[in-house]
Amino acid sequence: MYYVPKNERYSNMKYTRCGNSGLKLPVISLGLWQNYGGIHALETQREMLRRAFDLGITHFDLANNYGPPPGTAEENFGSLFKADFKPYRDELILSTKAGNLMWEGPYGDGGSKKHIITSLDQSLKRMGLDYVDIFYSHRCDPETPMEETMRALDLAVRQGKALYVGVSNYNAEQTKQAAGILKELGTPCLIHQPKYNMFDRWIENELQDVLEEEGMGSIVFSPLAKGLLTSRYLTGIPADSRAASASRALSVNAITDEVMSKIIRLNAIALERDQSLSQMVIAWVLREGKVTSALIGASKVSQIEDNVRALKNLDFSQEELLRIEEILSF
Repeated sequence: MYYVPKNERYSNMKYTRCGNSGLKLPVISLGLWQNYGGIHALETQREMLRRAFDLGITHFDLANNYGPPPGTAEENFGSLFKADFKPYRDELILSTKAGNLMWEGPYGDGGSKKHIITSLDQSLKRMGLDYVDIFYSHRCDPETPMEETMRALDLAVRQGKALYVGVSNYNAEQTKQAAGILKELGTPCLIHQPKYNMFDRWIENELQDVLEEEGMGSIVFSPLAKGLLTSRYLTGIPADSRAASASRALSVNAITDEVMSKIIRLNAIALERDQSLSQMVIAWVLREGKVTSALIGASKVSQIEDNVRALKNLDFSQEELLRIEEILSF
């Protein structure tokens, strides 16, 4: 059926300026890392992307190696973009990344200009796009000079293949160095995409300070700790969950008694706030405005809908924050 997005799609979503740039991102974005590859039903992917856009999620995040198999998330998105979203290209923020292994030989991964530019060309072809809005260096390559990787990002912008550039999985020192190089080249580093959630708070130690100093935004992946910080595991391990599957995304070994104790106590606070646990966790990630956008994943439409309802209550009392802090530090 021909897709016509909801007229009210922008009425309930919140959009935040990304660092010192003029670009605004939805505070909740959709990542296509899991569940959008060649082994997953295309019709389910279509339903999730349509519903996300209807809810005001204008940012879809990909990478060259997303699948599985690698590359198929971009291929599937490309076919759905052509069928459903092409008329709305100017309303969308589309991103991809390069740096992880994609093909055999010495140029199939890393931070060399050869890999970065070639990978971007492949990504654009798979998605059927003239350009991406944000192009990332997916990881810092210790075998390639930082200047070369940043010059490749700068070249992508100058060639018109990307509007903005960013980095992902860079530590604080690497981020500062990358931002400095890009600034000298005349292509500011727009954004950093790090992992961040209640159980993994490494960005609070230096990185967030660097981002503020450099005028960069942040979009955090795995805000729900790969589904662990949801109500999914409150009563055991569901047969259709990530932990029960062969996926490496979440190991059953991660669900310890100590972790479950914390999740149960956090869920009690969420219920007091009239929220699901995932909604409260997303609100917590976005607290104080230090994070531009929370990058969610989903395997079904209902998960996207539940996550977006977090916007109904993004505020925390000081008492709630202290109680959460106590639980997390236990």
